[in-house]
Amino acid sequence: MNEIYRAVKAIFLRIERAIEVFAVSMVALMTLIVTLQVITRKVFNFVFFWSEEITLLLLVWFSFLGIAIGFRDRLHLAMDALANRFPKRVNWWLDRVIALSTLLFGIYLIKYGWDFVQVVKNNTMTATGWSSAVKYIIMPATGVLTVFYALLQLLGIDTVRHRELDEGVGE
Repeated sequence: MNEIYRAVKAIFLRIERAIEVFAVSMVALMTLIVTLQVITRKVFNFVFFWSEEITLLLLVWFSFLGIAIGFRDRLHLAMDALANRFPKRVNWWLDRVIALSTLLFGIYLIKYGWDFVQVVKNNTMTATGWSSAVKYIIMPATGVLTVFYALLQLLGIDTVRHRELDEGVGE
């Protein structure tokens, strides 16, 4: 049983790492495109027709993946000054309410994100000609990740991967 648990955990850690690498790659690519756009505009008085559209696409995707990663690492807004005054049992319940709220938000993203993708799927982005669904499919995908992390947190499984990002995590 321990071997199965370790194998499953290793798979999930690889998936999470791939998501993080993908998110960071999007920021790097977005930065590169914007830099290229500024240089070509200022120096050559020319811009690539697709640069703004791709930059916006990357920004949307990075932002939504950041939401899921933030929920996973519990980087949401917290009022520790108040919560630390409560007994541990009250904080345990507050953690469950937060996880349940996160779960409901994830379900909302899945449902209404998918509905939105269906509404815009026949529209095309001007510069690339891609379906507008490409830009917004990240909404239900973020919902799936958020639901997954919320369920793990409701089960009492620690999902925080980067404790160094928030000095208040784990205190």
